[in-house]
Amino acid sequence: MDSENLVGEAKTLISEATKKGVILRVFGGVAIRSHCPSAAQSPLTRRLADIDLFGLSKQSTAIQMVFADLSYLPARSFNALHGNKRMMFFEPKSQVRRDVFLDWFVMCHKFDFRKRLDIDTFSIPLADLLMTKLQVVEIEERDFKDIICIILDHELANSDVEETINQKYIADICSNDWGIYTTFAHNLVKAQTYLQGLELENSKKALVEAKMQTFAKAIEQAPKSMKWKSRSLVGEKMPWYELPEVPKTIRFE
Repeated sequence: MDSENLVGEAKTLISEATKKGVILRVFGGVAIRSHCPSAAQSPLTRRLADIDLFGLSKQSTAIQMVFADLSYLPARSFNALHGNKRMMFFEPKSQVRRDVFLDWFVMCHKFDFRKRLDIDTFSIPLADLLMTKLQVVEIEERDFKDIICIILDHELANSDVEETINQKYIADICSNDWGIYTTFAHNLVKAQTYLQGLELENSKKALVEAKMQTFAKAIEQAPKSMKWKSRSLVGEKMPWYELPEVPKTIRFE
């Protein structure tokens, strides 16, 4: 399925959910493609393979009904075991998996999205979308591309203004968690290095670099909590992140 079809499918899912009073928001590559014109152009374009969605655990039964009404097939065993945190469904024609994460984003780091899902009507907010990329410890080329797209195509702000990146929100999270701060700081440096090797116009490179430096400064200068200061004394001698398990093949039984 091509990228435009995936975006269209996500819009259909979210529209049907909204009609039923259910909150579903897309994230991942489909959200990047929807928000970022640069993501559709070389050298920042990348292949989209799936649709990842976010919802609320208190609406898990209603979410299942949204997918059922659109003829998606549930991963019954998986959903029965993990349905308070994550559910899986299979698109009826392609039988490709669609993931719905609930309440918390848990990968290398953990983020509470429960109060963030009503800010945008299609995706999780841009600030949260950026954080899902910056939190990846074993970061890959696609993550760098997504980070650069978000920063290139959007302005930095200090609140959740539409189509802007709320850098204050991110800086506040970093100020209370040394581990998140450290991973973000490392990945911003790596992203700037990756940026220099891209065949991107010099003016765009300069714009992204300037925004990254402003963003990094905001994170660095935000007042740190006692918890942050205490953990910083240990530093990188102890792991400050988790590595997600390799996804297993899930069947719809």
